[in-house]
Amino acid sequence: MLNGKKIVLGITGSIAAYKACLIVRQLVRKGAEVQVVITPAGKEFITPVTLSALTRKPVISEFFAQRDGSWHSHVDLGLWADAMLIAPATASTIGKMANGMADNMLITTYLSMKAPVFVAPAMDLDMYAHPATQANLDRLRSFGNTIIEPASGSLASGLEGKGRMEEPEEIVNVLDRYFDEQYYAGSPLCGKTVMITAGPTYEKIDPVRFIGNYSSGKMGFALAEECARRGAKVKLIAGPVSMKVSERVERIDVESCEEMYDAAVASFADAHAAILCAAVADFRPEEVALQKIKREGEMLTLNLAPTHDIAAELGRRKQGDQVLVGFALETNDEEQNAMSKLKRKKLDFIVLNSTRNEGTTFGSDDNRIAIISETEKKTFDKKPKTEVARDIVDELETFLRRQ
Repeated sequence: MLNGKKIVLGITGSIAAYKACLIVRQLVRKGAEVQVVITPAGKEFITPVTLSALTRKPVISEFFAQRDGSWHSHVDLGLWADAMLIAPATASTIGKMANGMADNMLITTYLSMKAPVFVAPAMDLDMYAHPATQANLDRLRSFGNTIIEPASGSLASGLEGKGRMEEPEEIVNVLDRYFDEQYYAGSPLCGKTVMITAGPTYEKIDPVRFIGNYSSGKMGFALAEECARRGAKVKLIAGPVSMKVSERVERIDVESCEEMYDAAVASFADAHAAILCAAVADFRPEEVALQKIKREGEMLTLNLAPTHDIAAELGRRKQGDQVLVGFALETNDEEQNAMSKLKRKKLDFIVLNSTRNEGTTFGSDDNRIAIISETEKKTFDKKPKTEVARDIVDELETFLRRQ
């Protein structure tokens, strides 16, 4: 949600100042408009020319422009911005901010700022640990400022990682999450628990072989992130995939259908909604060999037994205020098969896609879906799975509003 946001980026005299370029680049890539305000000491570490090229705006450092003597209004900047980010923030600048010492353009801009302020400290460990620095950081927090620091370490349990500036990607993520929360503050998902299944399941044949499918988990992970963005408490039950998820999502890793079934049943009990996006194996070997099966003869016969039907079981357990969403990947008679599954498993709506839509199923970054309920069908164009997730979660919000 950084698209269209106006960000004042304050840069101070720290060796980490070079990372400000990475911050600017990511903010601009996400659609933000960035105005850099840099201290005189900051210019010793990074040139305004570089920053100006990235932001396409003149960098502000002094109260008056050197060429024509025009005045840079810190008050106007305070009114213009949607947020102010100071990264890196030295111990000196943090001390001045905490005590209102307005002796440069950056501090006067901070004191005039009407928007939220985010501060990413950068200094050596001894300076960071000093009681004066800690007192100044506590004071900034009491003013309502957000301090962005690496998660590892603490004053009580050790200082590993403290003092150094947080990585640019995470700094930008903090701002992104803040605006997400502001935008979705009225979402019916806010404060709700959503359970999501994602990825494949692997059903063992022997210690080295399994029955599985090509699911990458991309759709389910995109849904988890989108629900989390809208303020939901997300429990993601993930099959064996290599994808990563943000810390906003509680991840439960499983391998087999049996494990996913147990986790889903347990999690669904206190969930407001569930989205069953996983490609669960329908069958498993009736017996699992304890040792690797050797190649002997021309044929190998495997007897397969049905796995748990997770959707059907959750449909049976569903309470009146819960919303249950399923997925149907079909090869033929798509709509008819999806509607049959919707009714049999007591789903509120089902997301249909087809293997006949090339480049939209397993392993793809794109999808093309239809959303079907008992009363209507909505079709969508092919688009990235992150955007498809928004369409699906929009529909989920519609159903939650009815509850």
